[in-house]
Parts: sequence; C-alpha cells; structure tokens
Amino acid sequence: MSKPHADDTIQWLLEGDPAIRWQVLRDVLSAATSTVERERRKIARAGWGGRLLARQDAGGTWAGGLYTPKWKSTTYTMLLLRDFGLPAAHRQARKACARLLDQGLRRDGGINYDWGGRSETCITGMVLSILAYFEHGDDRLDTLAGHLLEQQMPDGGWNCQRPYGATHSSVHTTISALEGLRNYELWGGPHAQAVREAQRRGREFLLVHRLFRSDRTGAIIKPIFLSFSFPPRWHYDILRALDYFQSVGAPRDDRVAESIGVVREARRADGRWPLHNSYKGKTFFKLERVGAASRWNTLRALRVLKWWDASGPRATPGNAR
Repeated sequence: MSKPHADDTIQWLLEGDPAIRWQVLRDVLSAATSTVERERRKIARAGWGGRLLARQDAGGTWAGGLYTPKWKSTTYTMLLLRDFGLPAAHRQARKACARLLDQGLRRDGGINYDWGGRSETCITGMVLSILAYFEHGDDRLDTLAGHLLEQQMPDGGWNCQRPYGATHSSVHTTISALEGLRNYELWGGPHAQAVREAQRRGREFLLVHRLFRSDRTGAIIKPIFLSFSFPPRWHYDILRALDYFQSVGAPRDDRVAESIGVVREARRADGRWPLHNSYKGKTFFKLERVGAASRWNTLRALRVLKWWDASGPRATPGNAR
C-alpha cells in the first residue's frame, strides 16, 4: 500500500463506528492505552454496540432465543459484542452470559440449546469464547474448556460431527474451538498449559491444509474459504483463521504464505478491502454492504499483514510451534 493510500485508509477507518476506531488505535496505530480505552468505552453508548444493547430483553436475551433465530439470537449477538470489543464488565453482557451457561451446559460438559442431552462442539467453542471474553466468573468455564480438550481429534482439529462417525476434523469447528480456547487462556483458567498445546495442534491442523487446501490432493476445499465475510457467524474463511493466528502471535509459517497472498490481492486500488460475502439470515441491522469497501475486513487484513510483515524468521514445516 502506498503511503498516501495508507493515510487515506487509516483516516477512513477512524471515521467508522467506535467498535472499529478503538481497534485501529490499538492494533494499527499502537496508540496510548488511555486513548484506546477512552474510545472503547463508547461502544456501549453509540453506534452498533449501543443499538444491539438496546435490543436486549428484560430476561437478558435477544430475539427470545439463546441460539435461534439466526442471526438475532443471544449467542450470535454476544459474538458480535465480543468482536466489537464491548468492555468485559458490562452489566448487560454479564447477564446474558449467565443465561447462556445456565441453560446450555449439558451433562457431557459441553454446550447445546436443543432438547437433546448431547452437546455440540461448535457451539461449545463459541459460547466458551463469549463467557471467557466477558470474564464470567464461574468454575464451569473450566468444564467447558476440559470438554473441548477431550473432543480434540487425532489430526489436531475438531469436528462437531465426531459423535456421528466423522474421522477428519472440520475447519469450521476447529476455528470456533481455537477462538474459545484462546479466550479461555486469556481469562486465566487452570488448564493453561494443556490449552496452549491444544491450540498449537489445532493450528498445525490448519497449516497442514495451508488454511484452505486438501491435505491429500492440494485442491481448494471450498472456494468460499477465500471470500472474506463479516460477521463470520459459525463459518470459516482464511481471513478469520489468519486473524486468530496473529492474535496469538503465532510464528510465521511458509504454509500460510499463499493465504497471505490472497489477502494482499484482495486489496482494492484505494487501499481498502471489500466485503465479499454475507450469510443469509435475520439480523437486527446490517453492518456493511456486500461488494462495498469493508472497514471490518480492512481492519483485520491490516493487522494480519502487520503480524506477517514483522521482523523475525519464519517457521518451516516440521518446526512450527
């Protein structure tokens, strides 16, 4: 990105919602903590965050449901508030956390919201990420983390279809589990060492697939993995994966280079990235328009490239950690 475009892009990002601005200040501009936090506190009062919080009902849920209707339910609204960066101690978020845990915990140690007794691994990862991010003080978060550790498959990833015979991990389930375990690690749970090792194995599963290719044939698994969506909901794509890699400060690995190239090539001439895709479903309001320049994708792409372009040796297959 040329310098004029870089300056224009940053200014354009800073003209966006508080949920965007505080992350640009922190992740792109490395602004002072006091400046970052002052902007972050605006999320609950203005813009997208304030609009979502105003939709919460007296019982602490959204749209009358914990997981459905998609995408207006409590789970998916809380995922958005997590991504916005709503401060962890926010009272409304904590109230929703209690509902998600109390009504979702199954006997097997995971989370689900249907009438069956078995938990669902994708949902468990998503809800753990919410509860840990919002620092919900409950020992049952350790139970959820332990369940995810138990559900990790021999190839290093996770698959919500494992109880039904799946023998190969799913990138969709894996990214949700990785994000859940990362937030649990930051929360400070007692499984820290095991959680870090599980994440390393999960990243290796994605690296073996070069983030979007078959480990057997090298073919692209699904073309939509190369399309950048926000919000991602439960879906995987390479920008979501790369944003996780940068968030944990993972060693740069040559098996990621092709995906980094896809990110670079998606940048428009004006220095911005578009919104490629939006998943169908009911929403309270749209954040951005498909085909138009996306502040979310631009923010995430910039911090991924900042991580990748940082100085230091790259890990090669066989010594990645």
